[in-house]
Amino acid sequence: MSKKTVVFFIVFNMILSLLSAPLVIFYGPYESLRLFTVGTIVTSRHPQIAQFFLPQTKIDEIAQSYGQKTMSVEPVIMNKGNVVIDQKNCLQIEEIQGKYFKGKVMLVRDPHQVQVAATRELGTAGQRLSQIVSENGAIAGINAGGFYDPNAQGNGAYPDGITVVNHQVIHNRSGNDPVDLIAFDSQGKLVLEKMNISEVVSRNIQNAVSFYPNLVVEGKPQINGDGGWGLAPRTGVGQKADGTVIFVVIDGRQPGRSMGATLRDLMNVFIEYGAVNAANLDGGSSTEMVYNGQIVNRLWNLFGERYIPTAFIVIPSKAAELNLEKY
Repeated sequence: MSKKTVVFFIVFNMILSLLSAPLVIFYGPYESLRLFTVGTIVTSRHPQIAQFFLPQTKIDEIAQSYGQKTMSVEPVIMNKGNVVIDQKNCLQIEEIQGKYFKGKVMLVRDPHQVQVAATRELGTAGQRLSQIVSENGAIAGINAGGFYDPNAQGNGAYPDGITVVNHQVIHNRSGNDPVDLIAFDSQGKLVLEKMNISEVVSRNIQNAVSFYPNLVVEGKPQINGDGGWGLAPRTGVGQKADGTVIFVVIDGRQPGRSMGATLRDLMNVFIEYGAVNAANLDGGSSTEMVYNGQIVNRLWNLFGERYIPTAFIVIPSKAAELNLEKY
């Protein structure tokens, strides 16, 4: 057999595999593969891929079915080998690891150090997380709320729902309709409720973004099955009973290192850290944690940091400077 024939055979089979793979995934006999794939695609930056193969009614049916399935829960292994303890600012960063993922957890003792910050070019362009953190004189930060893309530019200019920064409503897409809010009130408590703009004002909400779903509410787990969103990079925020704020970022879409986490995985991380309230934030290529001027997780986006509209940042405070208590 000639080399030419061998090359042709290999190329032919590769092309055949690529062409047949979607048929096997979306129409084949492997229900679990189909459910997992659809759940992952519809929560990515390109949900229209699933719509190319399946009608929207079928996608909705699969997503609902997937979210309701009870799946085994893999324990999250806490790797304390690389812990950053910042006593001056009363925070620490730990590595976490699950069966399919690696990530970072940041614990911030004083909830009043946590604020929402937004791009300085709101309505025009988003900013990189590292820029938002630096320009606000912050110690650290994670990406926060979702955003919409009215001009198909993908530049993170418009936060979704309601955004509150230092008690000021800087953006409201909902009119007076209630939206899912991830907020901190004047007492530093993480509040996870649907609110309209009037309630945001009357409840004295200090900082808020919009995203979903909630993971833990008043100590009760909220995710059924694995959540129906597949494996992906994840970002979340939670709070312990003593007020400590928990930031979680989980890397994903990195074969051989970290494939990502389900919503149940993310919820379980918060439960293991003692969160009484926790919520999912925008994930995917937005997932990022910055500390001391450095990106501490491994980004999935090949082009580097994504332009985002909002972030949760950690600012210096008098309590942090006094260093009243060590971890």
